[in-house]
Amino acid sequence: MVREKLLLESPVFSIETALKAEEFGVDRIELCASFHEGGETPGAGMLKFLKKHLSIPVYVMIRPRGGDFFYSENEISAMGYEIEILDSHGADGFVFGALKDDGSVNSSACKKLVKIAGSKPCTFHRAIDVCSNPMEAIGKIIDCGFNRILTSGGHENVSQGMAVILEMLEKAGDEIIIMPGGGLEPGLLGELKKSQYLKEVHASCKIWEDVPQNSIEEKGTGTKKRVTISREIVQNSKLRVRI
Repeated sequence: MVREKLLLESPVFSIETALKAEEFGVDRIELCASFHEGGETPGAGMLKFLKKHLSIPVYVMIRPRGGDFFYSENEISAMGYEIEILDSHGADGFVFGALKDDGSVNSSACKKLVKIAGSKPCTFHRAIDVCSNPMEAIGKIIDCGFNRILTSGGHENVSQGMAVILEMLEKAGDEIIIMPGGGLEPGLLGELKKSQYLKEVHASCKIWEDVPQNSIEEKGTGTKKRVTISREIVQNSKLRVRI
């Protein structure tokens, strides 16, 4: 069976990183705020600017705060408003997930948000990696109307969760896209491609760069760094994701 090359999605946390991602060859970005919280909902102005300057799809994280994924009714309502606002500014898709306090998928909340997203594709993010039963969760996520699942196989990263990810790919088949992500390095792609159902991968391809320190307050406080994206890692990943 001949397969097309895999799609490479990268999470980005700044305008400059998003612009570099397209320049370096990333196929789609996941736009987020708050790197140190693992991603939160970005601003509408940021999305509006990027939609004017990018040709690749922009999926937007919908997450009102860091920490757990057990959201109150108020938070779910706010997430719905965020989807409506960001949809009006051109979001190509949305990334979110909600759990119940027993660790299962909060199907009612997720169905509500997927419905608000309308025809825009939705990704269930790594909330699945803290589910009480990730395998059982796949069916519930499909029933909610999601198009894909971002996962590290219930572990801290793809390397540790490899066996589970491969099992998830086989279980999901063609019903939903299983998109491995979380510490995904180019060297792991060979193992993932053993599955005929692998279609997309999620990798930050990140590096840290020094931040100029010009103010009196910043001097003497040590070198500050910010996360950005590496052309070399993206291009290495693009070579390795080809079938």
